[in-house]
Amino acid sequence: MVFASRARRIISLILPSILAVAVRAEDWPQWRGPNRDGVWSETGILEAFPPGGLKVRWRAAVGVGFSSPIVAQGRVFVTDSELVRPKARERVHSFEVATGKPFWSHAYEVNYPEWAFDEKSRRGPIATPIFREGKVYSLGSLGHLYCFDALKGDVLWKRDLEKEYPGKELQCSASPLIEGDLLIVFVGAKPEACVIAFDKSTGKEAWKALDEPPTHSSPIIITAGGARQLIVWTGESVNSLDPATGKSHWRQRLNTSADYVVSTPVFHNNLLLIGGLMLKLDPDQAAASVFWPESRIISRRILSNTSTALFRGEHLFSAKSSGELVCLESSTGKQVWETGKVTDLKNGASIHLALNGNSVWLYNERGELIRARLTPEGYKEISRASLIEPTYPYGGRKVAWAPPAFANRHVFARSDTELVCASLEAEP
Repeated sequence: MVFASRARRIISLILPSILAVAVRAEDWPQWRGPNRDGVWSETGILEAFPPGGLKVRWRAAVGVGFSSPIVAQGRVFVTDSELVRPKARERVHSFEVATGKPFWSHAYEVNYPEWAFDEKSRRGPIATPIFREGKVYSLGSLGHLYCFDALKGDVLWKRDLEKEYPGKELQCSASPLIEGDLLIVFVGAKPEACVIAFDKSTGKEAWKALDEPPTHSSPIIITAGGARQLIVWTGESVNSLDPATGKSHWRQRLNTSADYVVSTPVFHNNLLLIGGLMLKLDPDQAAASVFWPESRIISRRILSNTSTALFRGEHLFSAKSSGELVCLESSTGKQVWETGKVTDLKNGASIHLALNGNSVWLYNERGELIRARLTPEGYKEISRASLIEPTYPYGGRKVAWAPPAFANRHVFARSDTELVCASLEAEP
């Protein structure tokens, strides 16, 4: 009885702290976070960086890849490629969040072209994996689609989309998403299989749609006009599909080179930003119309060819392709301010934005993490620190293009050689 009483007392003291940690902690289980919108809701985050920079918890070796890491249930998942002539392999890795200890890794051979082995143009997976209900789904650059048991790494099902949907070589860059029981991928396959939905438990095809060229832009799902809408930005148009059936709600013509179609659509208050084209969605039915700009010149309809914008109230903030950060009125597209202080003003610049409370995290292609306040009044930098060494050669310099993940009061970033975990936790 004494032992039982003492045990209950110990549990009563420990349990509240365990629950408090569980409540505060937040995973990053897919592209752009829990809700696919670049918002990180955790509290207890440090306001300013320590004088010596961020505290790195651990580093783990990885290979070439542009996909972001994801974080779920105490694991970090990331994809990469191993390039050893004449063979190339794509891999999916699982690491322990707290230590970086490897749990499991799965590799499969891919038929990369010869140029993919060149030091100046190394190739690796681009699509970010997604976690749901104890399973991890990954999409390789040539259409190798896998469903893994997240804990053990066992393959539960797989599909080779390039073989199953013949007609062209696939170049899969967009990150998959999940809606209900469906895993939806944007791969540009034939015939009329630009977008394909699979039963996420079995891998069986549920529907396919569109006969348009693929891009690097990852699709999103929104609710507008009383309907769930799957937004897909192809090389020819912006499409709204019923995610349950693949049937079209509406289509807006937009011919754009795939090199420019990189950013993810963002949605706020019935406004849908596609690159630099703002659409206004009908609140009463599934329909859309161009809001701004009036110009049809493609360069004026693209803000950045590397980075996704962020809505904040009646304004939006975005990188430009040349490296500036701008603030625009969301209702007019009118520029409020511009700054060149975030990164180098060069082609290939990137500024990935993540909202956290009343400030924004900015991560640039130099591998720097910045905490700043973005308001209509201007850009106010709070702290900046180097997070990871850029490794991918581009334009005479090295860059780090893959956006980081924010989870469990830490930041996780990757290059072509390592995965880094650094603490963002405020001192108690």
